[in-house]
Amino acid sequence: MSDSQKHIQVVENQSQREVVERYLNQVPLESAISAERTADLQALIKAELVAKNAVIIAHYYTNSLIQALAEETGGTVSDSLEMARFGNNHPAQTLVVAGVKFMGETAKILTPEKRVLMPTLEATCSLDIGCPADEFAAFCDQHPDRTVVVYANTSAAVKARADWVVTSSIALEVVDYLDSLGEKILWAPDKYLGAYVQKNTGADMLMWDGSCIVHEEFKAKGILDLKKVYPQAAVLVHPESPESVVDIADCVGSTSQLIAAAANLPQQQLIVATDQGIFYKMQQAVPDKQLLIAPTGGNGATCRSCANCPWMGMNSLENLLSCLQEGSNEVFVDQSIGEQAMVSLGRMMNFKSA
Repeated sequence: MSDSQKHIQVVENQSQREVVERYLNQVPLESAISAERTADLQALIKAELVAKNAVIIAHYYTNSLIQALAEETGGTVSDSLEMARFGNNHPAQTLVVAGVKFMGETAKILTPEKRVLMPTLEATCSLDIGCPADEFAAFCDQHPDRTVVVYANTSAAVKARADWVVTSSIALEVVDYLDSLGEKILWAPDKYLGAYVQKNTGADMLMWDGSCIVHEEFKAKGILDLKKVYPQAAVLVHPESPESVVDIADCVGSTSQLIAAAANLPQQQLIVATDQGIFYKMQQAVPDKQLLIAPTGGNGATCRSCANCPWMGMNSLENLLSCLQEGSNEVFVDQSIGEQAMVSLGRMMNFKSA
């Protein structure tokens, strides 16, 4: 066990990840791959990245081995906003997006001239699934007086119907700005993030009914029970969580904001209510602090996510290498949809808070 791993206290059933794997029939857990095989895969991927003029763009929620490899090879590990910016600015002609499908689509929309590959095209998001483009367009048509603001966790077609795209790191600032202009908001798809934004801005917001299966599973009672064991711990919460969880947080923010808070907070123990994948970068930021996984609504087979996005877990070294070698899992976006989505995405990319 590494020094960083010693600081991570897993407050969940130890078999939880195996349960999720069986449920979605995913690729084998990286931990099941031998150290020799892991080293071989890493070496092969590094060679392919050079040969294909490619770079890895990985989300905080992917496997730590992928995050480490992205860092080692000049790629990035970041939230969805910084992933988009990195891919847009990097000179590589092939972007390997390790995350979920909407992230690959966003990269392709922003850089249509580049080739965008993903380890798997099956990795999606409950927020994306829960906001079908046709149903969402009909909802928008029923409220033509409202400015349509959608979370980045949506399909290209939904972004094409929107006026603005936001990530959790800029959602408050964008909605506050629009509210100052007197605009009424139609918000989609995450109802919990929407409620958090509405509460903090006072904006007139009409909500789509969507949620993240990872963050919805965090419960205030479980966190408060854990606080009894670690009374000095600070609670860090992603705003996709239910309001009762947000209300007991010491810090609420996006993935990148939570990592920054971990470093700035004085507490030496941190209860973290977001996907466990964040611990790789968070532990780098605070190597001497103890990170505690916030309890979810169930244990093992009784929880839907167990603080791990099952779709993020579909990314592996094996399928990352395959997509590079074979040029498989290339992301395509219909040109007309991409051009429409570029308007709302462009506003996100160019937004500067006051």
